[in-house]
Amino acid sequence: MRKIIIGVMGPGNNPTSTDLENAYQLGKLIARAGWVLLTGGWNTGVMDAANQGAKAANGLTIGILPNNNTNHTSEAVDIAIVTDMGSARNNINVLSSDVIIACGMGAGTASEIALAIKANKKVILLNSDESSKVFFRNLSQINVFVVNTVIDAIEQTRQILLTER
Repeated sequence: MRKIIIGVMGPGNNPTSTDLENAYQLGKLIARAGWVLLTGGWNTGVMDAANQGAKAANGLTIGILPNNNTNHTSEAVDIAIVTDMGSARNNINVLSSDVIIACGMGAGTASEIALAIKANKKVILLNSDESSKVFFRNLSQINVFVVNTVIDAIEQTRQILLTER
């Protein structure tokens, strides 16, 4: 049986302390649910925090790397997929995930959310930026969900998975 893959996307550079704590907790709860965590794979920001959280709960992690250099891969990534595609790897992140949770906001995260909307994927926004919430909800009222806590993000993920099966 195919495993469920949950993508956690968020800023690698300049995440807030809240973004990092949320990402760590998301990683832990994703692992505890028995799901596989997918991130951009680097050892910075939301990517690393989510991977560290998943590993703390003995989860399986996948990192989709933007280049052909594995030197910056999070040590908490179990499976590193080398793409050498730069930001084009964002489409792989989105299409490989059953549900995407955007934790925080940055340019790369915004591109992943937009790609997810185009691909008719479900996206959960967990961030404090009101303008991005309004913007993305206006793009897709049926595929974009706004939550305020990690627990709400995991519960929304469960609901999405139940209705998608």
